[in-house]
Amino acid sequence: MRTRGVLFDFSGTLFRIEPVEAWLRAALDARGTAMEQDDFERCARGLTAAGALPGGPRPGRIPPALATAWAGRDSSARLHREAFTGLAREVALPDPGLYDALYERHMSPDAWQPYPDAAEVLRGLRRDGTAVGVVSNIGWDPRPVFRAHGLDGLIDVYVLSYRHGIQKPDPRLFREACALLGRDPEDVVMVGDDRHADAGASAVGCGVRFVDHLPVDERPDGLRSLGLLEPAGEGPDGHRS
Repeated sequence: MRTRGVLFDFSGTLFRIEPVEAWLRAALDARGTAMEQDDFERCARGLTAAGALPGGPRPGRIPPALATAWAGRDSSARLHREAFTGLAREVALPDPGLYDALYERHMSPDAWQPYPDAAEVLRGLRRDGTAVGVVSNIGWDPRPVFRAHGLDGLIDVYVLSYRHGIQKPDPRLFREACALLGRDPEDVVMVGDDRHADAGASAVGCGVRFVDHLPVDERPDGLRSLGLLEPAGEGPDGHRS
């Protein structure tokens, strides 16, 4: 049966967050804070180990005081900020204002880069008449990121965990996305990078395909290789045009 709808995860699937070093440098520049190179490298290593960058390396450990916020981080904007600024505070930074500056930076469109084949695949799906949605575990609205990179016009619906108070793999998010697309879940494929969270789509009948959460320059065709697009020369009904 032809796929009539595709749902995509955001971070690690369509877009990738900047490296920790670039994230820290941007926050320092925004605050006008200077830091010696040795201190910069120490702080970057600490933030990486702490898992303080949303969409970046995962934490090596969760401090007990942050366990509740971490568990529900994608169910509300408040918990998301609390969890990630709390992890950043595990690292001693020279300017107390940097913790909020780092969090604000990660929501900036400049902090995100689409994977090389994202625009091609999204445009191809639009050409094929395939409905497209984004289903993301997230604590903020990523639509400005899509707009800044010229991709928002290729997305039909966004289902964001913090707006629903629930997180993937909860099947309700996928069911809601299919309903908003006007597609039967059995005609929809979920594409993501998290084998646990994104696999929740299978509970409502969606197909599930995975990409690897890799740096942008290491994954040039991860989306293209999934075979989501109609063969060249065929229309949405499967007949050659």
